[in-house]
Amino acid sequence: MTIWLGKEPLVLASQSKARQMLLTNAGIAFESDPADIDERAIQVSSGLSAPGEIAKLLAREKAKSVSMRHPTQLVIGADQTLALGTRIFNKPTGRAQAADQLRVLAGHRHELHAAVAVVRDGKLLFEQVSIARMSMRPLRDADIENYLNAAGPAVTSSVGAYQLEGLGVHLFEQVEGDHFTILGLPLLPLCAFLRAQHLLAI
Repeated sequence: MTIWLGKEPLVLASQSKARQMLLTNAGIAFESDPADIDERAIQVSSGLSAPGEIAKLLAREKAKSVSMRHPTQLVIGADQTLALGTRIFNKPTGRAQAADQLRVLAGHRHELHAAVAVVRDGKLLFEQVSIARMSMRPLRDADIENYLNAAGPAVTSSVGAYQLEGLGVHLFEQVEGDHFTILGLPLLPLCAFLRAQHLLAI
């Protein structure tokens, strides 16, 4: 069941299954066309250090890149950064880096900054950043190894080496923030924008 009123579907500039699931469950018609940009190069060249600003920049650049392939359609870009104090984390490149990240995060509270940007014909129409604060419980090396064994390759698919909606829930003792921010798409402000554009039936 869709509540989408647009003549054309949205375009999601992401291959994230979590983001696709959120839009599907919200009844928003979309098609997926992942952006192909060098995120790390863009981040470094920007000179930005604030995690929320980095997330906004990357969400914008993803949406703008894909927008060129979909004239007239609304394109959604999204990005998420993880910050522990002043240190910013990226997706781990393998199991060893995932283990290193979990050792650093264990016993501490970190922040997830999730950004969404909406672009049409290369022009930015809307952007928003939401924050979730995640308190990871202390972990022994054996806990980390057991988690990595159980989670498998999925640990490299998200920043921080965990998916809270899956086995990653066992790593935490407290979570502050909405479910959508944690999954990497600030859905409530996005829906408010789409509603203001008369694109949703509800």
